[in-house]
Amino acid sequence: MGQLIVQKYGGSSVADPEKIKSVARRVAESAAKGHRMVVVVSAMGKTTDALVALVDAVTPAPDPREVDMVLATGEQVTIGLLAMALQAMGRPACSFTGPQVGMVTDGVHTRARIRHITAERIHAALDAGKIVVVAGFQGMTESGDVTTLGRGGSDLTGVALAAALKADVCEIFTDVDGVYTADPNVVPEARKLARVSYDEMLEMAALGAKVLQARSVEFAKKFAVPVHVRSTFKPDPGTLVTREDHSMEDVVVTGITHDRGQAKLSILRVPDRPGIASLVFGGLAKQNIVVDMIVQNIGRDGSTDISFTLPRGDRQRAETVLAAVAKEIGADGVAADDRIAKVSIVGVGMRSHSGVAARVFSTLSKENINIQMISTSEIAVSCVIEDKYAELAVRALHDAFELGKEPAA
Repeated sequence: MGQLIVQKYGGSSVADPEKIKSVARRVAESAAKGHRMVVVVSAMGKTTDALVALVDAVTPAPDPREVDMVLATGEQVTIGLLAMALQAMGRPACSFTGPQVGMVTDGVHTRARIRHITAERIHAALDAGKIVVVAGFQGMTESGDVTTLGRGGSDLTGVALAAALKADVCEIFTDVDGVYTADPNVVPEARKLARVSYDEMLEMAALGAKVLQARSVEFAKKFAVPVHVRSTFKPDPGTLVTREDHSMEDVVVTGITHDRGQAKLSILRVPDRPGIASLVFGGLAKQNIVVDMIVQNIGRDGSTDISFTLPRGDRQRAETVLAAVAKEIGADGVAADDRIAKVSIVGVGMRSHSGVAARVFSTLSKENINIQMISTSEIAVSCVIEDKYAELAVRALHDAFELGKEPAA
């Protein structure tokens, strides 16, 4: 008896008719081995960007409901074409939009969250021996309005369908062939990981690794869906994101990530009294600005500095909010720095090994790299450093923790 496999192909994998045909061949090969196949696809290439540009050309302040109506058309083109390509190869296939498979979401247009999936039509089509092709990135509200799931939404569709269908595996096909110990463009000797735990993948995604969206990993962890990250363009096995096991704890550090899309803001000489931090961060929260690392300096003469990091794209809005708060509370003003990067090490083995943070700090100090901020979790250590040293820091840490070596079996 074959497996039930959900495969997801991103925009670069279905960018033109030739690529769609080669995806069809790959899907047909799996079906030929007796597997039941559900295939989730994104819009072709840069289609979504083009649709966003069309919206912008019509109005600077579009109604989010209508934005979703426009954006959801991208995937609809791909599913029809892929189903036809499979039929042309003699494989029975049919395509469905998100709403047609009962992908029910909340009503937050352009970044909806999945509530539940009925999937009856998928079961019926699979029982009839068909390959099912589903539009990623989209769903509908309880009342039937079209919604989209936001960035990385097709990964989320794939994982959510795998959970709803109790699939054996969710294969995410992308233009990289797995999860590496560091970005191979920065560290040529970075190694592809055969397995990584959900928690490690969540930390890596949140800390800058671009392979999988954090939301889809959260979903996979919650419903214990094994996720296999693979290359569309190579047949090799990729990286399995799965439950933690004992062998994973033997490896202290699994990977190193870096994020250069950060900025640092400081509010200077803030009166050191209760309630000030809630005023500062409450103002940012009202503007939906997500803050990452926060450091408050030791108070001197009744005042203190508060620094934090945030996505670089939000810096100007945050500066405006903070300038008003600074005035209100009698702080000295706001300082901003765009030239920072966050470098992080991640590994579930840190839970049971000591001295990891110390080794990070001594490695960076040997390279004369100054650490501006530090944050730690149970399985990660992150340092904010000057942007120009980001790649040097990643390479030095990769060497220090010997991540280029295959771990002993």
